[in-house]
Amino acid sequence: MSLRVLIVDDEPLARRGIRVRLQALSDIIVLEECEDGESAVNAIERLSPNLVFLDVQMPGMSGFDVLGQISKNRMPFIVFLTAYDQYALRAFEVNAVDYLLKPIDDERFAAAIKHARTQIGLVSENTLEERLRALIENHIAQFKTTTHADRFAIRTGNRTVFVLADEIDWIEASGDYAGLHIGHRTLLLRETLTRLETRLDPSRFVRIHRSTIVQAARIRELQTLPNREFRVRLLDGTELRASRSYRDRLDRWLL
Repeated sequence: MSLRVLIVDDEPLARRGIRVRLQALSDIIVLEECEDGESAVNAIERLSPNLVFLDVQMPGMSGFDVLGQISKNRMPFIVFLTAYDQYALRAFEVNAVDYLLKPIDDERFAAAIKHARTQIGLVSENTLEERLRALIENHIAQFKTTTHADRFAIRTGNRTVFVLADEIDWIEASGDYAGLHIGHRTLLLRETLTRLETRLDPSRFVRIHRSTIVQAARIRELQTLPNREFRVRLLDGTELRASRSYRDRLDRWLL
């Protein structure tokens, strides 16, 4: 049985890596590549692939958002592509066909293909629909009852660096990225500040500005300014500004 495959990832190199591996398999047809969630939804509805390699984190529409947009009679099997650490991956293992942790290992890729072949051969369309809908529900429940992230995976060239939340001094917004300040280093995490805020423990991290989150334990001094804003000085001497619109969050932390 041939597998009709769609590749969805906003990183061209990641898409190329999947395609090169798939081209070595004679019974797999790569239908198309997509670089964002909207084009992925369109391609799934139009091409009806039976297997999709789907990036979890993409600007705009995430991989989970894509699944939520697919109609019942077009729902494919999913292999997730993710830079999440092992704690986050546990949420996927229960319902996803499989996942691949970036950077992708060849043996792990072969195992995912084997698993997908088995599942496609065994699972009926109705059961598949139920499993993937359950995945979406689990994801939503995860963020409602959330266990806060205690580390983050960051791609730097051909390496993945793991950063403990406790190491972070403060975080600044940089478009679709967040700059994690760790001592004298700044590492870019591909995630918006608003999304990242939902994953951080609010008892440890406080947002003081639309573009700034601070680890509370790093705050050494607060100075009240005439316009009801604060100047926040960290243990390493870094000075940040807390805007009036976020002052209530800082006030709650002070209490």
